[in-house]
Amino acid sequence: MVHPILSDSTTSISDLKKNPMAVVEQGEGFPVAVLNRNQPVFYCVPAEAYELLMDKLEDMELSALVNARLDQPEIEVNIDDL
Repeated sequence: MVHPILSDSTTSISDLKKNPMAVVEQGEGFPVAVLNRNQPVFYCVPAEAYELLMDKLEDMELSALVNARLDQPEIEVNIDDL
């Protein structure tokens, strides 16, 4: 079975076991595909890249929520009633 590798850098699971931080540095801030028998089994993603990814996903979810509520009627609220 052929799997796409969604990274510019790859490493073997053996190399990851030997020196995990070297694998992270190899990616220069980008994910590194970890291969087992020449098939990707997971991606080693640096913390900063993961945080950016989570922020982007949250923005997409919020955008979808805004778009879903775009045509709802407005509700007037008096600040003194709160």
